[in-house]
Amino acid sequence: MRIFLTGATGFIGRALTLRLLREGHQVVAYARDAAKARANLGGEVEIAEASAGLEQGISGCDAIINLGGEPIFVGRWTPARKALLKESRVSLTRGLVDAIGKSSTRPKVLISTSAVGYYGDRKDERLEESAGPGSDFLADICDAWEVEAQKAVAHGTRVAIVRIGLVMGPEGGALQKMLPPFQMGVGGRLGSGRQYMPWIHLEDLVEIFAQAVTDPRFQGPINGTAPKPVTNLEFTKALGHALGRPTIFPVPSPALHLVLGEAAGALLGGQNAVPAKLLGWGFSFKHPELGPALEGIVRPRGVEIGPAQNPPDVEYLRRRGAKKMLSATTEIDAPIAEVFEFFNKAENLGAMTPPALAFDIQTKLPIPMGTGTVIDYVIRLGPVPMKWRTLIEGFEPGVKFVDSQQQGPYRSWWHEHHFRAFDGGTLMEDRVYFSAPFGPIGRIAEQLFIAPMLQRIFSYRATAIRLRFGTTQRHDQRRAA
Repeated sequence: MRIFLTGATGFIGRALTLRLLREGHQVVAYARDAAKARANLGGEVEIAEASAGLEQGISGCDAIINLGGEPIFVGRWTPARKALLKESRVSLTRGLVDAIGKSSTRPKVLISTSAVGYYGDRKDERLEESAGPGSDFLADICDAWEVEAQKAVAHGTRVAIVRIGLVMGPEGGALQKMLPPFQMGVGGRLGSGRQYMPWIHLEDLVEIFAQAVTDPRFQGPINGTAPKPVTNLEFTKALGHALGRPTIFPVPSPALHLVLGEAAGALLGGQNAVPAKLLGWGFSFKHPELGPALEGIVRPRGVEIGPAQNPPDVEYLRRRGAKKMLSATTEIDAPIAEVFEFFNKAENLGAMTPPALAFDIQTKLPIPMGTGTVIDYVIRLGPVPMKWRTLIEGFEPGVKFVDSQQQGPYRSWWHEHHFRAFDGGTLMEDRVYFSAPFGPIGRIAEQLFIAPMLQRIFSYRATAIRLRFGTTQRHDQRRAA
């Protein structure tokens, strides 16, 4: 199917794009900044520039997934900010519905987002999809948002609305904002901690959207939450346990109100929302329990860093040396030819790179890959942009390729990518031999900052690859265990 996607470059959108590509769908990403979208989404995605309009963008599309909207918890809720939060959701949805009505070949389905904030603060009340809306600001936004989406039914389009809880995933979303104080050991409950926090793992959420595209049962509101909602206190304890940190510093309600103003009410209230429809349909959650879900995100497995042992005997490493070796393995449910073809396109690197790095290729695309190819790109480490020049040192299609850093932040960086058939799919092995710059100071930085950063980057990369291609059955069984 040809799927039109708004919000494609966001936290959920990037993951969903990869998941849809796995099914063979053609993704058309609606973007105000086409260059940024191409850098983030890779070479397999078509970009529909916002300047061309929604009517042209959805032309020929079989489905629309609407993830657009300004971030809720950025800045205080001034009257102007509140108007923007509502208008960014309602006007975009209205524009999509109008475009559907004018289209000569109307999309079969519109999947729009909403949030569990639709229900307002309902204390311990069990909230299934049939529950009515609340009366606070977020409830008002969600209600207006959903009303607008439902108007597409009049055009013969199936409408599904996913009311999303707090989304847990690597390198983004609600968890990314919560982590710093918990990592420093100063995290704690918000207010009384008794308010419910309906949550969902990113992998489960994108699976909901992927199924909704083709499954006619997905109509009307659907709670996009894990089957076991937790209170804020339970969430706090689970996150502290996952990180191995204490959680003894509560944030009093008055302090939250002082810092956030009206927005504090959304954090101090809650919804005991349950995915009644999904459970009734037999939807299978990969991450039904909060504890294991958080541990898998904050303590990912599969990436090891240690002393460089038996590095390749090549001129580059003889000249520059290598103190450390990173090794990572990813099991992929796809044949080698398909996986290697994905890596054969340099523009797909952005789709596998954490958004915080702001990965941007400077070399003119497309880039023919082969031994001797040079690729220039820019990454961002915190506020500092850094140039990186890569040389492809070796290239054996379907077997391996090797790249080295010619210019960049490391003293040495020799990266081998190996591919071999495994368990009906592909086993991809990364071996990186590297050294930090600046001698003893660099070795301290390596221990404190560089190694944890590389583990996060390569874990994110593995997650992106699994979203794009799926995982082997054996890998899923190990994760479940």
